[in-house]
Amino acid sequence: MPALLRNEAEVRAHLLDVLSYSVTLDFTRGEEGFRSTVVIRFACAEPGAASFVDIEPGALLRVELNGRPLDPGTLDGNRLPLPALAAGNELLVEADMPYSRTAEGLHRFTDPADGEVYVYAACAPDLTPKVFACFDQPDLKAPFSFTVAAPEGWTVIGNGADSRLPDGRWRIDPIGAISTYLTTVVAGPLHAVRAEHDGIPLGLYARRSLAAELDREAGELFELTRASFDRLHELFEERYPFGGYDQVFLPELNWAAMESPGCVTFQDTMLFRSAPTDAQRVNRAVVVCHEMAHMWFGNLVTLAWWDGIWLNESFAEVLGYRIAAEATRYTGAWALFAAGHKGWGYDADQRPTTHPVAATGADSAAEALSNFDGISYAKGASALHQLMYRLGDKAFFAGVNAYFAEHRRGNAGLADFLAALTSADGPDVPGWADRWLRTTGVDTLRIEVEVEAGVGAGAGVEAGAEATGGAVTSAVLVNDGSRPHRVRIGVYEWAGGREGDGGAGREGVRERDGAVLVARRRLDAEVAPGGRTPLPELVGAPRAALLLPNDGDLTWARVRLDEHSSATVTASLSAIEDELGRAVLWEHLRDLTRGAELPAADYLRLVAAHLPAESSDSIVGAVLAFARDHVVARYLDPDERPAALLLLGDAARAVLARPDAGRGLRIAALRGVIDTASGEGRRAELDGWLDGRDLPDGVDFDASLRWAALTRLAATGAADEARIAAELAADPSDTGELGAARARAALPDDAAKERAWQRLFTPDALAGPLLTATAEGFWRSGSPRGQQGYALRYFEEIPAAGQRGGAVARALGHGLFPVGAAHPDTIRAAEACLARADLTPSLRRHLADGLDDLRRALAHRR
Repeated sequence: MPALLRNEAEVRAHLLDVLSYSVTLDFTRGEEGFRSTVVIRFACAEPGAASFVDIEPGALLRVELNGRPLDPGTLDGNRLPLPALAAGNELLVEADMPYSRTAEGLHRFTDPADGEVYVYAACAPDLTPKVFACFDQPDLKAPFSFTVAAPEGWTVIGNGADSRLPDGRWRIDPIGAISTYLTTVVAGPLHAVRAEHDGIPLGLYARRSLAAELDREAGELFELTRASFDRLHELFEERYPFGGYDQVFLPELNWAAMESPGCVTFQDTMLFRSAPTDAQRVNRAVVVCHEMAHMWFGNLVTLAWWDGIWLNESFAEVLGYRIAAEATRYTGAWALFAAGHKGWGYDADQRPTTHPVAATGADSAAEALSNFDGISYAKGASALHQLMYRLGDKAFFAGVNAYFAEHRRGNAGLADFLAALTSADGPDVPGWADRWLRTTGVDTLRIEVEVEAGVGAGAGVEAGAEATGGAVTSAVLVNDGSRPHRVRIGVYEWAGGREGDGGAGREGVRERDGAVLVARRRLDAEVAPGGRTPLPELVGAPRAALLLPNDGDLTWARVRLDEHSSATVTASLSAIEDELGRAVLWEHLRDLTRGAELPAADYLRLVAAHLPAESSDSIVGAVLAFARDHVVARYLDPDERPAALLLLGDAARAVLARPDAGRGLRIAALRGVIDTASGEGRRAELDGWLDGRDLPDGVDFDASLRWAALTRLAATGAADEARIAAELAADPSDTGELGAARARAALPDDAAKERAWQRLFTPDALAGPLLTATAEGFWRSGSPRGQQGYALRYFEEIPAAGQRGGAVARALGHGLFPVGAAHPDTIRAAEACLARADLTPSLRRHLADGLDDLRRALAHRR
């Protein structure tokens, strides 16, 4: 289907003023599809002109414009021509529409736990025409009402208040003008929990089989919701503008959540059917806060064109972490951002496909949405975090409130946002934006230190002594980049442990060496593009054990440590007391390794040395994942991997064995033990755990862990199809189905691999989550020769996958990309595939990013 072009959207926005949508949906017509009828009322600025409406029907049944029938046969792809418009118009479009199997449009799900059926509208950008005919662009906002026919026993909810009509159908009231992509309807035998806060009706919904999980989590979810509302109402002068606030937990959703006003949808994995780590709870809190921030940024004021999506997501992202850290019990939320999420953006910004945060100049909706990535989220959030720090909260939020007041219920762009933040006597915000939002790449910050002759650079590092060098004679913050930065510099020095001079040492570190590294001072400093800023506060004092240029993670920049600080980190990273400081440094080490500045073997030695004492499961999970999925699986040659997996497994076991490890930390460590198990003894241990023998203390070996263990056994050839089928019979939930799909794809025999391959590349053979799970399992086993054969075959077959939609392109273009096959032949095949002209923008982006990863992996192996 042709993607909407920017110039087409501009013409249509100039021509039309959409007044209202009345949508009627019928979910009682069988398993394959539903009936969609819409009446759109709109004005035309140039009577007699022509336009078009967007729709992707199974069968277009009836079209009437101002009472005049139009020929359904004029439908061209997803565009229905509308000739000879009047000044005032009423358009009726009736169609039979197919249900989606990939959560793109109106998705239908049958719960394997009880056979109940649920449907929901996933109307993200460019998807609403799969549900009803509409003018699908963000700057044609209108009020929407829905009338829905649903089976008896179902509940129907949506953006507005819901009610039951006398004829048994459901009515969803309008909530004011919103964009088409923000609409939603959810229907099925839903379980509900309701509350109220500050005059706002609150609702939580999930499928019936997850009633117990929803009831268990409702208290915390309402606590997060109330705290988020209270904090946002402190920051924003405009109160929440959309009536009630429902949060609906849904199966098979493609995104963590979607910000539909009044009816936010979340992946129902956030109800935690298996015991979560602390990091998973922090992440859920951040997502709840993120989606609520969208009610203002994105919903009250909406982007004018899709390349403005960064402002929606960047603002929601930075506020999600900030509110979670400030207003909820998850005060360590920023460590999760630094240790895990931010790397997504750093990686994207160092690829050939990098792009500016804003002003990308995308000419089509498809092109704009291919840039819906770590730059739009993590980098944009970091840029706004830096701007908040630079301007201060008072000036920043005064500008934000002016922006809301000027553009409420309308559309706006970057220029409008910058104008609201600019004051006559304040910093040059437009100039800042030119350097930060309209450029690409990552700056590098470092500190140059000169010390008088005295104690050697490495002295005291191992022993934890207070004095670590001679007096500093010169210290300069250096910016090897193109943007101005305002940063904090952490001056870390040794202090006694918990029983020493007041330092609150962590248990694992205190037992190891009796001392911790604490930030005795934090210096604020600004450095110009390409600039050098003297740091007189450091001169004359003994050299600190560690100088951290981006302490607090307040800017978007790589750090490069001075030689002395680097030695301290190598020897004593786990002794650093501050969780966020450790997170920043682990990300620094990850970036060095990804760029082959730090050899893979050296990174693994650091993991072995310092992860056993780590107290943050956000850091443990992120480090183990990178070490396993990148360092071992990509950067090492196949014959080096067994020993590396053993090293990682031992590090995870050391965390698991610590008497002070909390439940979340134990879960993260146990997952690491399972995912790295190799050798007969370790496989026998997994067998025993699956049989209930010698289970680790303090952790329930629940469904998530069982499927992880079985998948690992399958990948090593120690479990077969019969065992997978038996486990699925014991766990016939959708979680079980996904676990079984992943484990079956991981089986190493040729027949199993070919079955998985055929399922992946046969259209409609697998629903979206099953496709993703199968892709996740596929490369976990197989001989190097066999994997190389499939890698070359991949580039022959992948181009057709782009025509199957964005979710499939992501699952196969990203999730199945053969990143472990770092061989010149693979790179040549990838380059030849990318030279084709028939790739969709989304698939092309995934393949180009995968090729960049292949080249980095090959650099390590060489």
